[in-house]
Amino acid sequence: MSKLYSILVSLILTISIFAQAPQQFSYQAVVRGANNELVVNKQVGMRISLLQGSNTGNAVYIETHTPISNANGLVSISIGNGAVISGAFTAIDWSKGPYFVKTETDVTGSINYTLQTTNQLLSVPYALFSANDKDDQKLTVSSTGDTLYLQNGGYVIIPGISSANPKPKPTSGYGPNITDIDGNTYKTVYIGTQQWMAENLKVSKLNDGTIIPLVVNIQPSNFTPSVWAKLSTMAYTYFNNDPINNAEYGKLYNGIVINSGKVCPTNWHVPSKNEWDKLISYLGDTLSAGWKMKETGSLHWSVLSTNKPATNTSLFTALPGGALISGATGNTNNFWGINEHATWWCSTESGDKQKFIGYLLSSYDKGLISNRFQPKTNGYSIRCIKD
Repeated sequence: MSKLYSILVSLILTISIFAQAPQQFSYQAVVRGANNELVVNKQVGMRISLLQGSNTGNAVYIETHTPISNANGLVSISIGNGAVISGAFTAIDWSKGPYFVKTETDVTGSINYTLQTTNQLLSVPYALFSANDKDDQKLTVSSTGDTLYLQNGGYVIIPGISSANPKPKPTSGYGPNITDIDGNTYKTVYIGTQQWMAENLKVSKLNDGTIIPLVVNIQPSNFTPSVWAKLSTMAYTYFNNDPINNAEYGKLYNGIVINSGKVCPTNWHVPSKNEWDKLISYLGDTLSAGWKMKETGSLHWSVLSTNKPATNTSLFTALPGGALISGATGNTNNFWGINEHATWWCSTESGDKQKFIGYLLSSYDKGLISNRFQPKTNGYSIRCIKD
């Protein structure tokens, strides 16, 4: 079977103070015959199509060539300088890519094209791009010599080498700190494909400036409804109503705050159940993820015997800030679990719209992290995730 190997798409750039557009670019390929032998020193027929949008897109330009291969089976042509079959090379709008080069070859030099390959143009030469613009563009070259910058904000890069190439998103380690509307600064961490806050939320306002009221929970007597159990509006408090707990554990928010969709810093949000589950799955499963999320040691986690295996390899640094929990009847609220349990809201509601899922990480359950629907009158911590 004959084969065609496209080995290079070379984009010709003319660098000057004001570039003039060379209406062509070079293309090279190696042609092999039926026995996988190089087709050397022989004329071959080639049909070139420029496809727009995908490797099966519409052909905006088609031309033919009859180059002669060299002693290594290499053929070299200039696309834009062949015998035109359809389209106009000068009319191609390079800003509306991506574009693909489809090459069809006849090793006998005729037009019985039996070999075919398609390659994407990974960048468009500055001169061809600017030819579609009414204004001349001035070129500047990066200090590393691998990027050409245009005065309109565009640039031409060498794929895979240029510092202008998008950097891959990390899958572990700390990310840049973020700041909320109150000026609180938080560490962030990459875990798999996600980016999380590595600290509990401490903000007292929504990100649009709306104040979240501080509501002190007064423990009722005789199981009469508490202040928090009767709330129908946003609220936050501190564990045991003591602001000293804010510095390490953050605030406890009722579920009504989640409905606002604005409690996290801009471009961040309260994670959904799917996002929580994705985190847990990446770290292993519900039986082991907790060890990789908990802060190590017993400075905050009081049950050393069960927290001792904690590694915090994810850098999530879960702290046991406790919660404000409704009683069995929903009429009472009690502060519960500091130094023993970490609790966080997620944004997924139950069918009755009165409950959100809460996630729990406990000292007593080894590495287990679990979830269940909880009344919106509970007070839980919040960890935000990047949009």
